[in-house]
Amino acid sequence: MSKTTDSLIEDIYKLMESKDADPLVDVEAEIERFGESVKALMRTEFGREKRQDKRTLRLSNIGRTDRFLWNVVNGTDKEEIEPHTYVKFMYGHLIEEMLLFLTRMSGHTVTDEQKVCSVNGIKGHMDCSIDGVVTDVKSASSYGFKKFKDGSLAYDDSFGYVDQIKAYAHSCGETEVGWLAMDKANGHLTFLKYDLLDKEAPVYEKLKQPITDRVDHIKALVLGDEPVGYCHEPVPDGKSGNMKLAIGCSYCQFKQHCYPNLRMFTYSYGPKYLCKVVKEPKVQEVQLDEEGF
Repeated sequence: MSKTTDSLIEDIYKLMESKDADPLVDVEAEIERFGESVKALMRTEFGREKRQDKRTLRLSNIGRTDRFLWNVVNGTDKEEIEPHTYVKFMYGHLIEEMLLFLTRMSGHTVTDEQKVCSVNGIKGHMDCSIDGVVTDVKSASSYGFKKFKDGSLAYDDSFGYVDQIKAYAHSCGETEVGWLAMDKANGHLTFLKYDLLDKEAPVYEKLKQPITDRVDHIKALVLGDEPVGYCHEPVPDGKSGNMKLAIGCSYCQFKQHCYPNLRMFTYSYGPKYLCKVVKEPKVQEVQLDEEGF
């Protein structure tokens, strides 16, 4: 009997304890495949081919907010990506390859890696299917990991992961979707699975909109005027009267476009972006220049 995603995490943990692969797995072949995948990743990262223009709609970003996508497609000035962020991105890709290696080593089936998908003319590449479930592989902070662990991602999806995977599933004619996620701080794993047709599931109301409607809406929107309002409303910074950016905005490269008077203060746990300052924080302020921080 073939394995299912229901036992995936348990099987990977057992593999890590015993270091014994599933009896049906060709260990040497999987090690070679993993090595070739990492080499391909490094060639993509450091190859000499000109980088692709990112001012396009892709299935990987179709779940982002309307105003964010308008800015992407229309070439709005944005902050430069910091070198350490590129390191974080590459680290995430390496984690993805490692998790797929462990999935295969534990006897589970990985198919459709980087399969080209299309929804109403918008294209993208899915991560894979695991045991027949359309799957995205994610590395997350401990905070972000909780949404995969407790199943609440559909209610708090700042980066559009749900619409992204719905698009891949639609292209493949599938209805079961999942995320194999790792807490990159401590190595904890989880597999979150949604059935897009399960009307009894509490998350169904968040999942039921056809992804084709979303794609058609965005295709029309980016041809018009810039949407008004913010992607995520500012939130109170404690009881100080100050207002800070929501998480979804604090990570956005367009935040200075939306908040021209934005101020950044550095705390031990990282930067805090304030759009309204009533009480001056007693920490160092970093000046945001025209190119962003």
